Amino acid sequence: MSGQKLGIVSLGKAAGKVKFALLDERDIGLINQYAFEARVEVDPDGNGANIFAYTYNLLKGKESGQFLHDFLWERHRGGIAAGWKVVHKNGVSVDNRLENLMLVPVDTQLVYEDLPSTKNREHSLYWMAVQQLQVAPIECHYPATHVYTKQFSPNGENIHIDHDEVCVYYECHYPPCTNMEKRVKEFSICGRCQEVRYCGAYCQQRDWPIHKKFCQERKLFFPLEEESVDR
Repeated sequence: MSGQKLGIVSLGKAAGKVKFALLDERDIGLINQYAFEARVEVDPDGNGANIFAYTYNLLKGKESGQFLHDFLWERHRGGIAAGWKVVHKNGVSVDNRLENLMLVPVDTQLVYEDLPSTKNREHSLYWMAVQQLQVAPIECHYPATHVYTKQFSPNGENIHIDHDEVCVYYECHYPPCTNMEKRVKEFSICGRCQEVRYCGAYCQQRDWPIHKKFCQERKLFFPLEEESVDR
């Protein structure tokens, strides 16, 4: 990254971890007027999901928002004509440097080579940029808070709810990795905390030095017995 100056913007938590977006140096000043957040978009064709950066003017509210890649294209290159869309050349949907964006017909299907859990991904600019953050944010490693509820049938019978059976796509928990599940529960889960997921052993091993500080063995939930009241 020698000679390059980039902006790294936190998008908050999505798909199981804190996400970041890359910006060109000239766009860093946008943080004074715009808010940024992560948006998970599920592929309607059943090819998993993807995470995009979303932005909106702080004075106008979220209704003024749009995807960051569309916003930056319009800001620097002009409008987006009907029948066209902005895509990310390298397949990293939060790498919003202008040189990584291009305009293509809306029916264009881009095919990106799947990057395995090897050092090959460390050549990506996003990987190297996120590595400069020293350590991942603490909120990325704390287990999610589960809310347990009871549900009853019309006959008053308690219905068991499996809180793990949720249709959610996860991204590999290792901060610089952008591999995301193409099907629900595709990635392996941490056997101790059962909260974070990894695309492979390589990322899990690299993330362990930090994750182990927050990894707590998952405790089974046993509902409290309700006191019976004689009437």
